[in-house]
Amino acid sequence: MSFALYRVLAYVTGVFLLGLTFVAMPAKYLVGETARFSLMAAPAGLEGWFGPESPLMLFIAMPHGYIYMVYVFVVLWVALDRRWGAGKTLGVVLAGTIPVLGFVVENRVVKSERAADEARSGTQESAAAA
Repeated sequence: MSFALYRVLAYVTGVFLLGLTFVAMPAKYLVGETARFSLMAAPAGLEGWFGPESPLMLFIAMPHGYIYMVYVFVVLWVALDRRWGAGKTLGVVLAGTIPVLGFVVENRVVKSERAADEARSGTQESAAAA
């Protein structure tokens, strides 16, 4: 159960992080006359979506923060359940802070955990046969 929840949260966190990095933050800081580092004017009629008061921060950044906190707790739950070391646990937690890396790490964790599960089931079968 915890591992399935980790997998779902890894993808949800990754998607929200991509939205934060490539949509919400540029809308707040790079587009619009009132943006801190304004590179271009906001599209006509959409000025309210850009600049320091961009509602995209409310719709993307805030949920991402809460989802990431849940992701961290679920990673800790999985780490305790699967007896991961501190380095692996920290690496998986930090992977959720770098766009796209969370998807790559999730894929590698799933492969390694499936291999570990197969090794455990193979060991149990050989012990039962003996």
